[in-house]
Amino acid sequence: MAVPLLKQGDHLIISLQPGLTDKDWLKLGDDLVEGVGKFRSKGAIIDITALDLIDSFAARTLRSIAYACKLRGTETVVVGIQPEVAFAMVQLGLTLGSIMTALDLEEGLALLKKQAKEKGTRGR
Repeated sequence: MAVPLLKQGDHLIISLQPGLTDKDWLKLGDDLVEGVGKFRSKGAIIDITALDLIDSFAARTLRSIAYACKLRGTETVVVGIQPEVAFAMVQLGLTLGSIMTALDLEEGLALLKKQAKEKGTRGR
C-alpha cells in the first residue's frame, strides 16, 4: 500500500491508514527520508490518527524514521495518537523516545514552526 507524501510549505506530511504491513512501514520510512532530501524539508509530520493499533514493530519503525529524518536535518512530529493506542503503548512498554508528539495536524505544524523559530533565534 503506497502512502503518499504531501508537501505543505517547508514540511512533509504523511497520513497513515490502517492495514499497513511491515513491508509498508519500511517503505514509508525510506520514502519519507528520501523525500526530506528531495524537497529540502525542514519538518515532517506522521499522522497516525486513523490507526487504532500500533504494535512493537510499528513503534520501533516510527522511532527509527524520526531519528533518520533528524540525521537528515529535519524535525519529525507524530500526531494523532488515539487514547487507546497511547494506553496500549504504555502497557507494552513501547515508547517513541524523544520524538515530538502532538494531538493533531494543526498542533504538529505549530510545533514545527515554533522549533524553526527557536532554531533561527539561536543561530543569530
